[in-house]
Amino acid sequence: MAKDGATTGPTDGPATRTGTGTGARTGTETGTASAVTGRAADGTATGSGDIARTLELLWGTGDRPSRGPKPGLTLDRIVTAAIAVADAEGLSAVSMRRISTELGTGTMSLYRYVPGKAELLDLMLDRVLGEPLSAEPDHPAADQPVPADRPVPGDWRGAIDTMARTYLDNLGRHPWLLKINQARTVLGPSALRGLELSLTALRSMGLRDPELIGVIITVNSFVEGLARTRADAAEAVAQTGLSDEEFWENQRPYLERAMLSGAYPTMAGMSEDTFSADFDHFTFGLRRLIAGFEALVTERAAEDGARTDGARTDGAAEATADRT
Repeated sequence: MAKDGATTGPTDGPATRTGTGTGARTGTETGTASAVTGRAADGTATGSGDIARTLELLWGTGDRPSRGPKPGLTLDRIVTAAIAVADAEGLSAVSMRRISTELGTGTMSLYRYVPGKAELLDLMLDRVLGEPLSAEPDHPAADQPVPADRPVPGDWRGAIDTMARTYLDNLGRHPWLLKINQARTVLGPSALRGLELSLTALRSMGLRDPELIGVIITVNSFVEGLARTRADAAEAVAQTGLSDEEFWENQRPYLERAMLSGAYPTMAGMSEDTFSADFDHFTFGLRRLIAGFEALVTERAAEDGARTDGARTDGAAEATADRT
């Protein structure tokens, strides 16, 4: 495998491989699952391709070919094109054939760089996960002003707020991320770097390591839930041609009769702005999460303090006993 992303040959290429590819073959691009490879049927599960090959591509390991013309394609161009297609048309539009068309090359040329769609998906995921990191230099210049929204070291509350908002923005730019099964993410440089930065920012909470992971999972799950609601709403408009206002206006006569029937007294008594679009559900939920974490941090600090006081008391008792 070449460091520029080129593989040494189509050993798992499109003509023989089951699981990815085109034509009559089964797998991620034809909508059927392969019993041999166990790859995802729709190409939306990370880690469903050749994991070893994916890791080589992510981490740039392997020897660069010493012969042959300079390649006209690069792995970077292929991944960039795939992300652009997914952003514009959704993940289902991404295929090796489509990407080759976007790049103006033959489909077979792509297989010299990436084995198939399953592995390409892993590369796409690591790339977009790294987008927020590219805007945050590891070692900013001493005279460079610190952005007002960047949490100061030790400010875990600000870190959680930034993590959540950054992730929400990323999901908004790439809504196809919500369609991916990330239960088995192949960890590349961007994914690991993001986790490292998150854990470092949360270390001041004083929680146990599994609890820190739990904080990240909780925040990410909350963000994904809100992002999915927004994405679903936008998709509904695109699919039906009806705006949200038109959709609910069609139901108004029935809902008004239901509220006047007396069968739903609690809902009928709610204020006019109950379902207002002006209410910021994201900020509301995020603040409640941070408040909950604050309670846990306080609880842990009290437990640590009690243990410290107990150790001091035991030590003093032992010292007194020694003197007597």
